[in-house]
Amino acid sequence: MPSRIRFASAHGVFDAFPDLSYVAARPANDVDPLAHARALSASSRPNDAILFMSHLLPRRESVWWAIQCVRALAAGNDTDEALRAAETWVRTPEDDNRRAALLIANDSDRRKPTTWLAFAAGWSGGSILPTDQKPVPPPAGACAMAANSAIMLAIAAGDPRAVVDRIEACAEAGVRFASGGEPTVFVRDAASQ
Repeated sequence: MPSRIRFASAHGVFDAFPDLSYVAARPANDVDPLAHARALSASSRPNDAILFMSHLLPRRESVWWAIQCVRALAAGNDTDEALRAAETWVRTPEDDNRRAALLIANDSDRRKPTTWLAFAAGWSGGSILPTDQKPVPPPAGACAMAANSAIMLAIAAGDPRAVVDRIEACAEAGVRFASGGEPTVFVRDAASQ
């Protein structure tokens, strides 16, 4: 399985996104990025693994992984317009689809994880302004931060007793996907524990 990682080292991720150091733990020594993601997942702040993975993956893959996490954690999103727009952009990453996702995100409820999926797609490149205005690119980490926000909102919406389990399930899916596998999220039911 071919790797989907776009950085050779964990420090490379932090060098590309300097603001990431303010919100996620940077390793003392430079290590393999997947090893760092696994270490973050097992740390006292496992949510840092989600944030790190959203920056580690290429933008399109980060959005796809976030879509899989949101689908697994928040049932009933299949008819959601923002989710469909993000998925359309992932499947056909053309600028018209990116702009459509951004337009839908701007008009959607920002408390919903699916809105942030659409923002992630919309902030994946191009301009954040309408076509009749001077182009303004999104900030470098905007797509990754929106993907992270979508996942964390979906995680927070479930049973509070299983938050760590849901974080770990999404982090594991991200590591598996980055390694060339599928981003399938396996979530244990808190009621059966």
